[in-house]
Amino acid sequence: MDPGAIVAPLRQWARELGFSQIGIADIDLAAAEPGLQAWLAAGFHGAMGYMAAHGLKRARPAELVPGTLRVISARMDYLPRTAPAGWSDEEARALREPQRGVVSVYARGRDYHKVLRARLQALADRLAAAVGPLGHRVFTDSAPVLEVELATRAGLGWRGKHTLALSREAGSMFFLGEIYVDLALPVDAPAAAHCGSCSACIAACPTQAIVAPYRLDARRCISYLTIEHPGPIDPALRPLIGNRIYGCDDCQLACPWNKYAQRSPLPDFDPRPGLDGAGLLALWAWDEAEFLRRTEGSAIRRIGHARWRRNLAVALGNAWRETGDPPIGQALAAALDAPGSAADPMLQEHLAWALAQRAPA
Repeated sequence: MDPGAIVAPLRQWARELGFSQIGIADIDLAAAEPGLQAWLAAGFHGAMGYMAAHGLKRARPAELVPGTLRVISARMDYLPRTAPAGWSDEEARALREPQRGVVSVYARGRDYHKVLRARLQALADRLAAAVGPLGHRVFTDSAPVLEVELATRAGLGWRGKHTLALSREAGSMFFLGEIYVDLALPVDAPAAAHCGSCSACIAACPTQAIVAPYRLDARRCISYLTIEHPGPIDPALRPLIGNRIYGCDDCQLACPWNKYAQRSPLPDFDPRPGLDGAGLLALWAWDEAEFLRRTEGSAIRRIGHARWRRNLAVALGNAWRETGDPPIGQALAAALDAPGSAADPMLQEHLAWALAQRAPA
């Protein structure tokens, strides 16, 4: 079969599986190697040692999966079906309510790794059934893959100044996944960039983690600090985290292109109870068993209960500092005091910091 003849059916199958768009990229990513090397050399990957360990393999698909000739890049929108017209305003409002715990929009539903991986595999299986034996592997943020670079080359969008992929039709509220194939499919034209002189995302970052256009220092990024970072959070950054307990959407909320963000048709990304603006005190009351039950099948579970409590301690300390309501302060103090000596050393230190954040009388 002519590889070009399968592309139209492939796009239709992708839509049937819940993907919003797919594109096809070549595997020559040599132009991206210097930027990757400079980012690693600056230490911007923080404690994500696997980034450095894989090195340039991220930019060399055929080294990761020998025989790879093309990469099918897929976009899946994740804004919940129930998101109101003014969803971004509501998200900004939640950040101004210190007693609420804010979880990044993408993590409020089912683990995207599970959703995308199964559907990518189903798409690869349909392609193999149509063309015959096919060497392939599917990836969803699960291997050394330059996802945004591949997505831009596949025409799904461009790299925004916050380093996320941006689409004129969908903003940045979407996941990316890839299928590496040994089939020489025709490639799509790359997308043109449309950020222009806008720097709203850079100005909006609470911790100034976007150190330059297209350059992110993960060590300052709230998403990194609350998810990937395994140790104590820098005390200087804790006040800037506010009530964000898992991830951060500020750069996306500031981006004008997200007025075009698309709602997902899938129920998988509907928010779970307790992960959509619940009170910090209610979340703090979860013991480990409750945490595991509430986060079953969620991306949040992978940080574990200890790191979850660390994040909540920071948010509770910030809430106590910002509120002038004595009853709320007393409730926060009681909640923070409760673990006592049973807390591990890292949590104890964060609790001590939180308890020192008393709001002025």
